[in-house]
Amino acid sequence: MYAVITTGGKQYRVAVGEEIFVEKLEGEQGDKVVFDQVLAVADEDGIKLGEDVKGVKVEGEIVKQGKGKKIIIFKYKAKKGYRRKNGHRQPYTRVKINGIAV
Repeated sequence: MYAVITTGGKQYRVAVGEEIFVEKLEGEQGDKVVFDQVLAVADEDGIKLGEDVKGVKVEGEIVKQGKGKKIIIFKYKAKKGYRRKNGHRQPYTRVKINGIAV
């Protein structure tokens, strides 16, 4: 059984027991989170979409709050002496999926 959820402007295919990296969510390690924007649910009966998934929730638990690897932003203009170096580390939340409430 799996579900397709939306969080942080992205879609994720999740199943019970999986750990996913999502855009930063509020909360501390061990807190429960509920994803109520479910787009699809697949089980032994088939795939349910649209009105059939109304009221379905995916429950999870925050495993870790962290930052991703640093990416370097380098701006450069030839022959003008213009150089700017900047870095960015995107915050993320690691979530363990505990259940899909149909």
